Amino acid sequence: MFSWIANANGNEDWKFDADLFKAYECVVNLNPDKANELLARYTGNTLHKMYVQTLNETLQILITEDHAKFAGFDENFKERLKYLEGLAPSAESLFLQAEIHLQRGFCYLNLGQELNAVLSIRKANQFVYDCQKKFPAFIPLKKTAGAIQVMVGSVPEKYQWFMSLLGMRGSVMKGQSLLADLRKSPSSLSIEAGILYFAVKGFINQQFAEAAEGINDCLKDQPGNRLLLFMGVNMLVKDARSEEALQLIHRIDQQTQGLPMHYINYLRGEIQLQKGEHARSIESFKKFIDVYPSISFKKDAHFKIALNYWLMNDTRNAQLYFDKAKITGTARAEPDRYASSQLETGSLPNKKLTKVRFSTDGGYYKEANAALQTISPADLPAVKEQTEYYYRKARLAHRTGELSAAKLFYRQSIDMTKNNPWYFGANAALQLGYIAKEQKDFASARKYFELALSFPRHEYKNSIDSKARTELELLNTAKDQS
Repeated sequence: MFSWIANANGNEDWKFDADLFKAYECVVNLNPDKANELLARYTGNTLHKMYVQTLNETLQILITEDHAKFAGFDENFKERLKYLEGLAPSAESLFLQAEIHLQRGFCYLNLGQELNAVLSIRKANQFVYDCQKKFPAFIPLKKTAGAIQVMVGSVPEKYQWFMSLLGMRGSVMKGQSLLADLRKSPSSLSIEAGILYFAVKGFINQQFAEAAEGINDCLKDQPGNRLLLFMGVNMLVKDARSEEALQLIHRIDQQTQGLPMHYINYLRGEIQLQKGEHARSIESFKKFIDVYPSISFKKDAHFKIALNYWLMNDTRNAQLYFDKAKITGTARAEPDRYASSQLETGSLPNKKLTKVRFSTDGGYYKEANAALQTISPADLPAVKEQTEYYYRKARLAHRTGELSAAKLFYRQSIDMTKNNPWYFGANAALQLGYIAKEQKDFASARKYFELALSFPRHEYKNSIDSKARTELELLNTAKDQS
């Protein structure tokens, strides 16, 4: 496979030549077939080509979750690693070994093989350390080092002991700083660094508005980049800007070439549910279920089809899909875990609260407020429903800038959650921490982030704990620098 001669010239910025950059652009535009066509004809820098090939294969696994492809790709990864081991150590060979092990780690995480993932990431980290020590000026390594810092720094609490055992430490702040440096550099990898930088801002720091704006800025230069469009949709949905997300989905729909983006139908179904377009939402979720090759998100997709029917007052079909959801997929992905916890109750959700939830989540605040006004004490017979009522009031007040009311209702949610396995109290504490931080009340922010961590069990514990720990790290760093 590697009959050509490596041309490792120690280029510290790592800039691809014009021919390889065309293939690289196809990769980050999620057009793997076109990329492979260009790579097959490319006879230039061997190590640069190897990087682009590996990234091309990894993105296919991460975007499609087509796990059947991984066995073949993993053989390619192993062959490349074997080739690199035979080279004299250089900045490029060490970087590539780190990067290929990291990409394998990403794929293993996607497959649900956490132990293999951690071991691959540990190997990547060892090569990063070696390369940093020998070649500290090598710019591209900031991508690998930054990604590892973020991953290890945000690892769920239940895995922290294992990371400590392996001698791995991480910091989301340090990771972001490394990615920011690479993003501003002349390296060809600055495109990826920007995507990763804004992914961290959104998914880990919950700075969805900033992440969305950053991705929108990138799209001005690369309006057809499908990976950026995909990331933009995710950030806008998380930022309760579903109408804007729909506009990006329409742009993706117009592009018929490239990797099938089946997950977009899941996001489309989510937005349609938020808008109350229940028949369309059911259709989108069914399309997703039919073609998505992984089991991830399928429990939640069935659950949300059931919710659509329930909100349409079609009890028979609602119960049919609730029952299907119980026996479909796994509870590994966070939306699936939430669906599983709801299904375990054995009862249908409160219809009015469900309407408030989805309208608020989509940024349809007028509709959320109208639904909230229809709720009377008689509609909330259970303590969990009463707790959720105050939590929904808090979320709507927070989203619409009524911070005094939001703080009052968040505190009520915390008091009523107590030791129950509901996420309302934990996320209420997290949001109070964000509000306090925004208002420069850092002592209160710390108190609330620590409180968010204290809730022992709920559906979103991994993500809420990760966000709270990141914020505490930011507060500690700011304190040390003052």
